[in-house]
Amino acid sequence: MKLKAPLFFLFLVMPVSIWAQKKITTEEYIHLYHPIAIEKMQDYKIPASITLAQGLLESGTGNSILAREANNHFGIKCHVGWEGKTFFMDDDEKNECFRAYRKPEDSFSDHSLFLTQRPRYASLFQLDIMDYKAWANGLSRAGYATNPRYPELLIGIIERNSLFHYDSLAMGKASLKQSKKHQPDVIANQHIPRPSDFVVVGKTKSGRFLHLNNHTKLVFAIEGEEIGALAAELGVYSWQLLKYNDLAKDGKLKAGQVIYVEKKSRKSKTHAFHLLEKGQSVSEVSQIYGVRVERIEKMNHWKRGFNPPAGTKIRLR
Repeated sequence: MKLKAPLFFLFLVMPVSIWAQKKITTEEYIHLYHPIAIEKMQDYKIPASITLAQGLLESGTGNSILAREANNHFGIKCHVGWEGKTFFMDDDEKNECFRAYRKPEDSFSDHSLFLTQRPRYASLFQLDIMDYKAWANGLSRAGYATNPRYPELLIGIIERNSLFHYDSLAMGKASLKQSKKHQPDVIANQHIPRPSDFVVVGKTKSGRFLHLNNHTKLVFAIEGEEIGALAAELGVYSWQLLKYNDLAKDGKLKAGQVIYVEKKSRKSKTHAFHLLEKGQSVSEVSQIYGVRVERIEKMNHWKRGFNPPAGTKIRLR
């Protein structure tokens, strides 16, 4: 008599990702992917609101099997000429071929290329880039989806979540004040750390005060100070100070400039987020909170060197 596999064994052989991954909410999805949608709008002239709404709808807020297992957020099928990875699942027909990507960001990039490189969607780019309703209806007319309610569904998602505001941010037509007023996911900054908040924890060999911010030691630079001289005073290498503070080799230091003397932390111990102000860079945010630039980029799912627009809510932990 052949024994049946015990129930616990059936659980063990199920795909780990299905059990291990927690479902994300609409708010989390928007927070994760709105910088990418903004970037694609600037590069390809596709409204960020449309990209986000399509992603939310097509991927089930990033929780569909296709999104989780193949990083495909737009339901793009293989089509003729696709040479990348593939994922097979039942859709209109049994065992259909879908494109698979290394990471979700690649899906967003391919979505932009898909719309810009196919003649059937050329009419979309004659529309007002700020008119998300025209774009929603235009996608339907071009045959992007067979559901007759597709435009209605996209417009509903955009208006319920104020996604149209990301179009304004991408095109530089919204101020930080407007962002706070209209964008549900953005709230006012918490108390921003200031030099006066940094406690003194010691002195350098020359008697300069050592301060502490986010459990990381720092000093304040003197006007025109050379990195080499400061490194010698602190007993570290010049390249270390440059790396810790994301500085250029030939950069002159300014009076009062924060210079960390050791590697910054992986996350903020006291602040959950920062609301990016006009003209502010990710590097500046890194210096304010004592959190490494690469960690900020990773926490916010940005590619290296991405410059988010003013009003972006930046995660710090």
